[in-house]
Amino acid sequence: MQKSIDKIPSGRWIHIIPPAILVYIVAFMDRTNIGFAMAGGMSEELAMTASITGLAAGIFFVGYLFLQVPGGQIAEKGSAKKFIAYSILAWGGLAVVSGFVKNVPQLLAIRFLLGVAEGGVWPAILTIISHWFPNEERGRANAYFIMNVPIASIITGPLSGWIITAYSWRAVFVIEGIISLALILVWLPLISDRPEDAKWISKEEKEYITRKIKEEQENIKDLEGTAVSFKDIFSNINMWKLIIIYFCYQTGIYGFSLWLPTLIKELTKSGMNGVGWLSTLPYIGTIVGLYVFSHLSDKSGNRRLHTALPLIGFSICLLLSVQTKSNIWLSFAFLIGCGVFLQAASSVFWTIPPILFNAEMAGGARGVINALGNLGGFLGPYIVGWLTMKYSSGIGIYSLVIILAIGFLVTVSLPKETSKSEQL
Repeated sequence: MQKSIDKIPSGRWIHIIPPAILVYIVAFMDRTNIGFAMAGGMSEELAMTASITGLAAGIFFVGYLFLQVPGGQIAEKGSAKKFIAYSILAWGGLAVVSGFVKNVPQLLAIRFLLGVAEGGVWPAILTIISHWFPNEERGRANAYFIMNVPIASIITGPLSGWIITAYSWRAVFVIEGIISLALILVWLPLISDRPEDAKWISKEEKEYITRKIKEEQENIKDLEGTAVSFKDIFSNINMWKLIIIYFCYQTGIYGFSLWLPTLIKELTKSGMNGVGWLSTLPYIGTIVGLYVFSHLSDKSGNRRLHTALPLIGFSICLLLSVQTKSNIWLSFAFLIGCGVFLQAASSVFWTIPPILFNAEMAGGARGVINALGNLGGFLGPYIVGWLTMKYSSGIGIYSLVIILAIGFLVTVSLPKETSKSEQL
């Protein structure tokens, strides 16, 4: 069977995955570059307190909530290619406009709308991947796609640091927004919604994909049974555990990511160019963590353990980064450790819903978990900013330590099914 699969032409890996990665790299860059603007003079010029700065960084995720579920539905029933193209134009334009804000209310409004514009892109791209890659390839395809997060962060640091040093914090939004708009020139020629729509695909590859996807859909229909309501989903205790875990993880991820440039600047007293380059090191660690934990999880079949370990590892490294501030480079080493655990549980976590729920409930659960869990992206930056203003930056980081530890405790309480290799 494997030999026959290996003989199938692999154009889908060249035409689908690279533009999908590129689009989300630039989307993530426009989402997080506010962290560099904050450290590069925006907070001072707009007279923003730490709590307002955190609110400006986090309000994106309130807007992000709106198109999480509809984005996937629009992509499935209509054209994900067109939907993402319109999204690129919307968020690219809003990113450029961000560079011309005159006051805090304008900034908050644009950041909220930027979240709305980007909210449907993630589920829409995952929909495209599901159309192009059968089940036995989908894990690798998703893993390659998720790699966009650390790659985006590695690019964003030096680029944003250089732009601020050479021009200003406003130029970061304008230049990187223009880069977003230019994505249309890559996205439209390369992407097709389904194999049936692609002109470049060979007959053998098209037949292979459509046959495998059709078989999957028939199997799913056999397993689905009765329809599942939102009442069924929300009354399930394991569903709430997964929402809490993902919420805690996202709180830690974005609380760390959006304040990282400021933490590095305060710790090392570097200029923005130096901050940009130093910020790449934690994200190099992120690539390592993603690979190692997904590999160990697949090998052992213990999904619960390899979701829990990154949460507690992240929490401990954050704690030690504050405790060792008197030793600059030791503290920075623990920030790199945070990077290793930053996304390490991401791919493992999403293998858990199909273990705990039937096929019908798992589909609805993914959308609800992603939508509610991503509100942690609002809480993380805001709570760090508020506690920094009221107490100190150390207290702000301690709040993330506690939230990640809660996520760890909830993870280890998941049913034993999530640690059994037979489930694979």
